Amino acid sequence: MVKSQKLRLVRTLRAALAVVVLHASATAANEAPPSSDRAPAPAAPLPAAAPAPVAPPAAPAETAPPAYAEPVPAQPRLHHAPLSVEKPHAALLVRASIDHPELVKRALLVVRTPARPEPRELEFKRSLVAPYVAEVPADEMLPGTVAYAIELETLDGTRVPVFATRDHLHEVQIPDDLEEVREKALLTRLGGRRSVFFSSADYVSFGKSTAEASSGGTADVRDGYFRVEGGYTYRPLTVVTEFSLRIGVVRGRSPVALSESQAPGTAPDDRFKVGLNYGAPSVRLRVVDICHVEAEFLTSVTEVGFALGAGGALLFGDPYGSKLTLGFESIYVFGNRFYSRVDIVTAPRVTVSPVVEVTNMPHADDYGVRLFGEIAVDSGAGFGIAARGGYQARVFTEGGPSAGLTLQYAF
Repeated sequence: MVKSQKLRLVRTLRAALAVVVLHASATAANEAPPSSDRAPAPAAPLPAAAPAPVAPPAAPAETAPPAYAEPVPAQPRLHHAPLSVEKPHAALLVRASIDHPELVKRALLVVRTPARPEPRELEFKRSLVAPYVAEVPADEMLPGTVAYAIELETLDGTRVPVFATRDHLHEVQIPDDLEEVREKALLTRLGGRRSVFFSSADYVSFGKSTAEASSGGTADVRDGYFRVEGGYTYRPLTVVTEFSLRIGVVRGRSPVALSESQAPGTAPDDRFKVGLNYGAPSVRLRVVDICHVEAEFLTSVTEVGFALGAGGALLFGDPYGSKLTLGFESIYVFGNRFYSRVDIVTAPRVTVSPVVEVTNMPHADDYGVRLFGEIAVDSGAGFGIAARGGYQARVFTEGGPSAGLTLQYAF
């Protein structure tokens, strides 16, 4: 009995000691830092929170009216593509379009041109080529610079600059036309003188020629003529370089063939007397700068009757300097001539011109050759003088001299 009680006491002490040891071990574990190689103990689950009470549904709020922005007041606007280079002597059209034209009293172009250097105003107008157009007249579009600005005048009279300003105008270049540059250069060389009056006189002798006499056999005829001429030349210096009108008289004697028809009421031997009263308009055209062509129409009255003629020439080189001229002239009944002429400017005011001419004028069957030269001198102040001299013949054994003089005045 006693032994059983002792055993129970020992077991109770052992259980109490085990509880103390476990409690001490647990306390030491809680106070020591956690080890890096040992996973932390799982956290104890939190107690579940109690569900929140459900609020009752709120009453719908009243809908507020939508907010609108204040409208922006309309403003007039002008659209314009600036000009940079325009042609001279052509109307300048300044185009534009306007937003809200109902708010604009008028649109104004403030412009300054070479012809009118003071700024002035031109009003934009409705047009078919653009909504609004302001036009600068062609006669004001001279080579140089055109400057402009654009302003809008509102309904209350306020001026609003919309493109450039009066103090800083937009510039448009108006270059010289090539035709005008060429014309100015030629006119400068001619001293600004476009018009020329001239008169000339020539005496030409072929010596003695043989012709068939009306009574049979042959007769010696003093073959030659004199010519007096006057004319006027105007020089536009454009494609039409110049045009002229010549009026002249030719009188002489020539070996006219016996078979030629005679004017009524004249003696047979009067056929040797020849003459020509003529008028000849002509024009010179520029093909290129170094090539010009001349055309001439001639109307005349000869010893036989009314006769027409024509002529032409090609000029190679400077038309008012050194050049080569190849030309011809033909008059019905009176004859033909073909010539070449070389103008050589040997000094600023002196030109020497050798001429070779083949002709059957006046009214001869046989052609003769003329060789002569001309010296022209510019005397200044528009005056000029030219002297000619040479020799010509229809046959090798007979010939004669020639002489001539030309006076001219240019202005």
